[in-house]
Amino acid sequence: MKKFFSASFRYRLFAAFLVVSLTPLLICSAMLLQIFRLRMTGDAQKEAKEHLERIQLLLDDTCRQFFQVASSVQQDDVLTAALLGPEAEEMEVYGRLLEVTRESRNDALFALYDSQGRWRSATRSVPAGRDLPTNWGVLYAAEEGALRFFPPEEATVTDAPLLQGVIPLVDDGGTRIGYLVAGLYRADLDHLLDGAIGARNDLLILSTYWRPVYSSQSFLTDTLASSLRQRLLKGESLNSGDAEFTYTVARHEGTGLCLVLRQPQVFNRDTMGLLYTVSLSSALICVVISILMSLTLSRQMFRPIQRLHSAIEAVVHNDLDIYVPHDHDDELGQLAQRFNEMLVALKRNQEQLVENQRELNEAQIRMLQAQLNPHFLCNTLDTMKWISKINKVPQVADMSTNLADILRFCVSPDEFVPLWRELEMLHSYVEIQRIRISGGFSFTVEIPPELEDCMVPKMVLQPIVENAILHGLDGVEQGTVLVRAWAEGERLSISVQDNGRGLPPELEGPYARRDRELSRGHLGLYNVDTILRKHYGEGCGLYLSNVAGGNGACITAVLPLRWEEELIC
Repeated sequence: MKKFFSASFRYRLFAAFLVVSLTPLLICSAMLLQIFRLRMTGDAQKEAKEHLERIQLLLDDTCRQFFQVASSVQQDDVLTAALLGPEAEEMEVYGRLLEVTRESRNDALFALYDSQGRWRSATRSVPAGRDLPTNWGVLYAAEEGALRFFPPEEATVTDAPLLQGVIPLVDDGGTRIGYLVAGLYRADLDHLLDGAIGARNDLLILSTYWRPVYSSQSFLTDTLASSLRQRLLKGESLNSGDAEFTYTVARHEGTGLCLVLRQPQVFNRDTMGLLYTVSLSSALICVVISILMSLTLSRQMFRPIQRLHSAIEAVVHNDLDIYVPHDHDDELGQLAQRFNEMLVALKRNQEQLVENQRELNEAQIRMLQAQLNPHFLCNTLDTMKWISKINKVPQVADMSTNLADILRFCVSPDEFVPLWRELEMLHSYVEIQRIRISGGFSFTVEIPPELEDCMVPKMVLQPIVENAILHGLDGVEQGTVLVRAWAEGERLSISVQDNGRGLPPELEGPYARRDRELSRGHLGLYNVDTILRKHYGEGCGLYLSNVAGGNGACITAVLPLRWEEELIC
């Protein structure tokens, strides 16, 4: 796969577009799905809390009504008398009890017991064995003086209430005179909790010890309570291992009952399957759209690059007539335009190179032709030397010999020569000038032996000495020319000093007449300075100065210190 994407820039561009488009999409989809799940779960938990709070309020209202009934019973003389003595008329007591509980008797069964647990009256008919013991059970637990609710003591009786609550009754002196017992049957609890649970939810009421008391669906009472009890005994959460329902628990402080609300899972298997199917389908559609868009964009962006690539391939095969069209004025369009301009310049340079090569060939032909003339001149000068010796004219013979040596030195193919070879040619030139001007000057060379083998450009000293003889010593009776050389670090300095009239002040310093037109009369100095700068750079060349404390000028050539083996390397 890595080799596939590294094979072409277009594939990498396509992969980049695909990653850039899909990564935010997948991240946002996962985040939205998670946020949706958390939001739905939070709403379900909030709904469960609201249902349980409503149920607790209903139980609080029931307890409050129970206290109100107990207070009314304690203030009724007939009912109080019935609890204290057996002579009370049963029907009268029953009528007074119905009167006292008229607002609440439809919500629960109310029964009166004396202090010994003997039944006195009730708002509804009760089964046989109506008396209750005071040494255990409901009446015994009521000795604390607070309202308590308990499951029935006779669990096997089919028409027994699901919950019993008892309040002790006392007289004005605080003496226990009896008990008021309220019994809540399934119908009572169904009526009390009607609309408070929710259409899709189930409610399970457990005692303090997690024993089942009531369920909104009777068939769930035992099985659901047993399952929840086992999870608690194992230390597990009520919601662990149940993929269909969630459980929310609340304890009612007034009655000590435990309320368990069971809700269907927000995301059950079917819902999650549907959600994953929709999400996967949406993701596949988005992937297909991203692939198509990435292919289109990569193809559109790669087209100018492909044109440039094809054009470069054509240029490699020396096709300079290629042209890259550009439709837009963006960076790629500007690149194509610069490439076209480069091709035009390249074609022009190629034509110029061909023209330069043609001119170079012509120049080489002329140079080869010109080399024939110095050889002819050397042969002629050699003939003149022997004729002068025969005719006993030594000056002409010496001039012919020296001039022939200079010509041979000039036409030699070497571009750089040792300093001692340059000095030999310089002596030949000075001998010619001595004969020409009748020896009116002296010529001295001071060169350290260790510098005689250093390499210098050919014919670099002759123009300087010629300038000193012809211009510096003009009008001087006893002229002198001194050639010196010394090394300073990696620099070699060669000076030619005369005792002539010197230089004008404006010419002192580095050679300034680097314009060929301004160097008329000093063309030799111009050529030497140009040769040194072309070979060694702008830091080298000629430096002109007047002799301190006297007449004369000094021209110094500065160049790097080089040896023959360095030039070969």
